[in-house]
Amino acid sequence: MTDTRPEPTDTDPYLWLEEVTGDDALAWVREHNEPTLAEFAGERFEQMRTEALEVLDTDARIPYVRRRGEYLYNFWRDAEHQKGVWRRTTLDSYRTENPDWDVVIDVDELARTDGQNWVWAGADVIEPDHSLALISLSRGGSDAAVVREFDMRTRTFVDGGFELAEAKSQVSWEDHDTLLVGTDFGEGSLTESGYPRLVKRWRRGQPLAEAETVFSGADSDVIVAGSRDRTEGFERTLVSRALDFFNEQVYELRDGELIRIDTPTDASISIHREWLLIELRTDWAYGTRKFSAGSLLAADYERFLAGTAELQVVFTPDEHTCLHHYAWTRDLLMVVTLADVASRVQVYTPGSWTAEPVAGLPENTNTSIVAADPLGDEIFLDSSGFDTPSTLLYGTAGGELSEIKRAPSFFDTADIEVAQHFATSDDGTRIPYFVVGHRHRQAAGPTLLGGYGGFEVSRTPGYDGVMGRLWLSRGGTYVLANIRGGGEYGPTWHTQAMRAGRHLVAEDFAAVAKDLVARGITTVDQLAAQGGSNGGLLMGIMLTKYPELFGALVCSVPLLDMKRFHLLLAGASWVAEYGDPDDPEDWAFISEYSPYQNISADRRYPPVLITTSTRDDRVHPGHARKMTAALEAAGHPVRYYENIEGGHAGASDNPQVAFRAALVYEFLLRTLGGN
Repeated sequence: MTDTRPEPTDTDPYLWLEEVTGDDALAWVREHNEPTLAEFAGERFEQMRTEALEVLDTDARIPYVRRRGEYLYNFWRDAEHQKGVWRRTTLDSYRTENPDWDVVIDVDELARTDGQNWVWAGADVIEPDHSLALISLSRGGSDAAVVREFDMRTRTFVDGGFELAEAKSQVSWEDHDTLLVGTDFGEGSLTESGYPRLVKRWRRGQPLAEAETVFSGADSDVIVAGSRDRTEGFERTLVSRALDFFNEQVYELRDGELIRIDTPTDASISIHREWLLIELRTDWAYGTRKFSAGSLLAADYERFLAGTAELQVVFTPDEHTCLHHYAWTRDLLMVVTLADVASRVQVYTPGSWTAEPVAGLPENTNTSIVAADPLGDEIFLDSSGFDTPSTLLYGTAGGELSEIKRAPSFFDTADIEVAQHFATSDDGTRIPYFVVGHRHRQAAGPTLLGGYGGFEVSRTPGYDGVMGRLWLSRGGTYVLANIRGGGEYGPTWHTQAMRAGRHLVAEDFAAVAKDLVARGITTVDQLAAQGGSNGGLLMGIMLTKYPELFGALVCSVPLLDMKRFHLLLAGASWVAEYGDPDDPEDWAFISEYSPYQNISADRRYPPVLITTSTRDDRVHPGHARKMTAALEAAGHPVRYYENIEGGHAGASDNPQVAFRAALVYEFLLRTLGGN
């Protein structure tokens, strides 16, 4: 975050709004926040904020857990603990309706004691004895965090222990007295993306400046990181360098020597005990065999390093089915796949790699792996649907599963129905989308269309109590578009929409919008769309390229100035996704869609609500600020709200989440003429 106001240029009169905490920029923010709040505050807004907070704060929610030794750990926020508590319980207690929670860290109390606006950013607990932890705390929800050593036995931060100043650090326990650290060590220690370029071995009692350099990456890398697998009998130290967002080189550091794990750089790998898993993003020829993109392969790890491994196929995709995610128990592999965006769960036996479907899963729901114990056989699975609250299932891999927790229903689903349709994009590709509507609706009505379309992120069905209560219960219809750029049909669903193919993302989304109107589900004036981050970029493109398709747009924590995105905060790490604006050939296709450069004063734009966070140190708030200023200058209807806290999530606690939800839905209801 820069403290120096950039000079305006002939081509960008709003460059000064990139000064995140500059006096003039923050004055501009206040001048825009106040009229937005004045316009949308009112009885219904307050009612919706209260309703949203009831959903977010209720003790009836499922407290999701992960095992560390004999305890199940959970991080929890509610009305009493707005910043949250890190707590634990036993399995026997967790099975009861009201578990006996033992609070390990109270973040609200810690924030009061330290006089800081702490936001919980996670804990790295040393395996296998769980005696020490590295606690990450963020100021206001930013990605950058401080790291402090915590003694799990005494429940206190270690006086004179390991501690890192605020940075986007990467840290891992090598042993009880040694860390592998990537952080801001000073000049030259960060990549162009603002992440660690060096991995150092930092020993207890040693000044950080004297830590031994283990691995160095290039300035152009996205990030380098080191980690230690402390599984007994399979101890390994790994280091990696991300060449760009989708390509990395991984090494094992063995006896002071770096041994390359020579898989394709664009493949994702994981190592569990004696097994190496390789998830392919592109086709790969290995020896005399060729494996297709989207496949999951397995090999004996040591044999692979020696070049003598026989690769075995665990999963191969087809036209409708792709790998979604997987997790290990000690001896079995749990795999979730998507078939036309519907989840399937199977358990694989290593070696033979035979698969058996997991029994006992609720029908017509989306299932994901919440937690799997890599040292035992315990698994937690969560199943939910658009109209079905979450059910948490517990059991053993390959064994029986049973319900252990069930979330409450937050809105009446008696009149709700879910359907999947397919729209046809400009190039003939069939694009799936889900419609969550009302069974007895006779006419078109207010409809909210959501989408993302980037970085191989899959959007799957799931229960959203806030959306259901604030939007569906007020007569609205919700639509989720599974457009290209995501991973709903495997890596090629994403790779074809990268860089010069980025136009496919917008064409797919526009095709869904048109199809909704053609089917009579909604009308143009009653159709809104929303997206955040990369989805915020999509909203900017809809605004400037397809304004005739929508009655309103909500654009959150967005990328919008694609001429400068790579110069702002973590933006350099996304060049692999979008292209390099400084390369004339790349700018030729980026300039075709970059929202900030394509604002027209002559076309009619629908009303748009743009939101961001001052503390977002991933996507620079300057994108949202500058776009708003430029739209105002062109005479377009735009509302703006910037939360001072929240980071890239846009909100750092439940009251802020509830506030933002009420703001969004009040804007939509007023703009679309909702009930």
